[in-house]
Amino acid sequence: MKSESMKEHKKQAPKSVNGAVITLSDSKYNDFLLNKDSDVSGSLIKDALSENNNLVFYSVIPDDAGLLVSTIGNIIENYDVDVIITTGGTGIGPRDITIETLKPLFNKELNGFGEIFRYESYKEIGTGAILSRATAGVYKNKLIIALPGSPNAVSLGLKIVIPELGHLVKHLRD
Repeated sequence: MKSESMKEHKKQAPKSVNGAVITLSDSKYNDFLLNKDSDVSGSLIKDALSENNNLVFYSVIPDDAGLLVSTIGNIIENYDVDVIITTGGTGIGPRDITIETLKPLFNKELNGFGEIFRYESYKEIGTGAILSRATAGVYKNKLIIALPGSPNAVSLGLKIVIPELGHLVKHLRD
């Protein structure tokens, strides 16, 4: 049951926010250059943002920390954005750099997102959920959400964050 203050906060939250999407994947980057429709996970996020919010930026980049930081900097500098959602690069492989790149940028980390994401993943896939390093945080007063690359994981993450985007952005603007 939601608290009264939570209900009031949500009532005062913006009805739509401006979002950006970054897909990180060496293979998707190469595929994307040939076929713009090959990014299933990025498309899921774009579609979810476009329903009640505004998509202001989208890019597919290789797994490269410097490129991720510069892309985020470009978005914040040049676009009216409230939230940046990334997909990919959150695993434990040697090329998975998203979490190591984002965490040092965060002024504040939203640990609850990762905890809820892993709990819901556990209910769906079992103990394999321990591989997830999904996270969220605040950087330069913008919300950044890092989702895994699999379409199922993206769908799960979107179910958690999309209903809260306005509420989160309201707190960043206060």
